[in-house]
Amino acid sequence: MIRRPEVRVINPDGQQLGVYPIHQALAIASELGLDLVEINPKSDPPVCRIMDFGKFKYEQKKQANAARKRQKVIEIKEVKMRPKTDDHDFDFKMKHILRFLEEGNKAKVTIRFRGREIAHPEAAARVLNRVVELVKDVGVVEQEYRLEGRTMTMLLGPAKTS
Repeated sequence: MIRRPEVRVINPDGQQLGVYPIHQALAIASELGLDLVEINPKSDPPVCRIMDFGKFKYEQKKQANAARKRQKVIEIKEVKMRPKTDDHDFDFKMKHILRFLEEGNKAKVTIRFRGREIAHPEAAARVLNRVVELVKDVGVVEQEYRLEGRTMTMLLGPAKTS
């Protein structure tokens, strides 16, 4: 599908063969039992390489799959509390937050207000400050707490270890 009259040809070993007319370049490739693949169509003349195109596509696909396997998907795990959460329940939920951060996930701490509790957002702020103090070794605050309607949320992320 190369439409230019002359192309710069590179052999399978990566050495330049020179500039050839397209029909002669295709003849060289078919002589070797390989394909003529356009590598850089924008240059003048376009650069073409003699290679096994099927094998090339297969290798690209394998590299893409390997890259997809290596990437880490970070999830956001949510822990819900109330401003008047008791100490035992707080400790129990802190264990969950610490586990999420150690696994490399983010933790979203949500405090939900009921009834007249919304009149005292400082109680929820105290709870969230306590959470920050307890996770400072394994996590960092990615988003400070903020009040949205009847909920106060804060986002924690795992600490960067070098």
